[in-house]
Amino acid sequence: MTAVSLAISKKPGDGSEHVESCQIGLPAAMEISVAFPQATPASTFPPMKFDYYLSDDLLNHKEKALRKKVREMMEKEVAPIMVEYCEKAEFPFHVIPKFAELNIVGGTIEGYGCPGLSFTGLAIALMEIARVDASFASFMMAQSVLALPSIALYGSEEQKLKYLPSMAQLNTTSCWALTEPNYGSDASSLGMTATKVDGGWILDGQKRWAGNCTFADVLIIFARNTNTNKINGFIVKKEAVGLKITKIQNKIGVRIMQNGDIMLKKVFVPDEDWLPNVHSFHQVNQMLPIVRIMAAWVSIGISTGVYDMCYRYMNERKQFGAPLAAFQISQEKLVRMLGNIQAMFLLAWRVCKLYETGKMTPGHASIAKAWITRTARKTVSLGRELLGGNGLLTDFLVGKAFCDLEAIFTYDGTYEINSLVTGREITGFESFKPYLLSKASRM
Repeated sequence: MTAVSLAISKKPGDGSEHVESCQIGLPAAMEISVAFPQATPASTFPPMKFDYYLSDDLLNHKEKALRKKVREMMEKEVAPIMVEYCEKAEFPFHVIPKFAELNIVGGTIEGYGCPGLSFTGLAIALMEIARVDASFASFMMAQSVLALPSIALYGSEEQKLKYLPSMAQLNTTSCWALTEPNYGSDASSLGMTATKVDGGWILDGQKRWAGNCTFADVLIIFARNTNTNKINGFIVKKEAVGLKITKIQNKIGVRIMQNGDIMLKKVFVPDEDWLPNVHSFHQVNQMLPIVRIMAAWVSIGISTGVYDMCYRYMNERKQFGAPLAAFQISQEKLVRMLGNIQAMFLLAWRVCKLYETGKMTPGHASIAKAWITRTARKTVSLGRELLGGNGLLTDFLVGKAFCDLEAIFTYDGTYEINSLVTGREITGFESFKPYLLSKASRM
């Protein structure tokens, strides 16, 4: 039993009584299964129903086994706790060992304790994680698609041996910090500076939105070299003097994911933690198509979870003496959702095959991220409609997924930026800057 105390004061002589206080006793919130017994909440995750076109036929035996393993872990370990941690906006660190046991961290990287998955296998794993919860998929992307590959691709052999095995086992957590308060889509214009000094570098500036940064052991930071004006990369340890990290509060989506503001004030980074093969923004740009493809797969995963939840709900919930699944309008919306999921999956699968055969371009990745996240938004919105009032509750997944997808729609390149990346590739014209600015720059 909780109590709410109300104190109401009246001015002397106004003829009203003076009310000291009153106690209103309110019971704790009713368990959802008791409050609404007609449908099963997402803590008992629904069976898979989204795979209408039998997508398993497109996967090899290793990818199928990985999919099954990830799905089982997420349904058993994460589904029962995700509502609690979403409401608290906290990360459940006790499940990190369960993710380590999946042996997927490090993705396609071979050696150094990494699993050497196929590109499609990594994508399927992230999709299955996002089917239950997008925050955990975002956590894995920061670690496995961004931070760890930055060291694998651009670090020295000593750095790879020092960091990768521990990161692959999630004994060392990490974040990847590119975005700044003044530079989001305009990422190549970074304002954070790196100044060379004896034995290392001095970093000054601010980063924003980096996922995992509030608890990361190491931070991959990109800054502008004050001597060359080029972008360089650094490994910054969490105990660095002058480093201050604060959590971003009041998010409506991916609330379990811990995003933050990173302040670096004259932070010294030794030469041994400078990434020697990041010479300019070109190296950063090489990573963006990869993470954009994976963000597309996360959007598919969110959509599949919503569809599975809606399918079960439509069969359990009755109105007017019949299951909601028996009504024409419900069936039409379910079919629209299902069709979208098949189309999204097949497009994303094709992009993976282009990548694996060395044929993928940045435009391929960007149109996939743009179109799939946009289509996923429509799909999840239909699910929100189908669940009515319960679509507003995290208990039934759909409202939570609806908000989570808004984050995926924006991060790793907005819809607009990704459209322009593909537009540049197909037309040959770059149109990122306003016309007047572009014209002025040529005068």
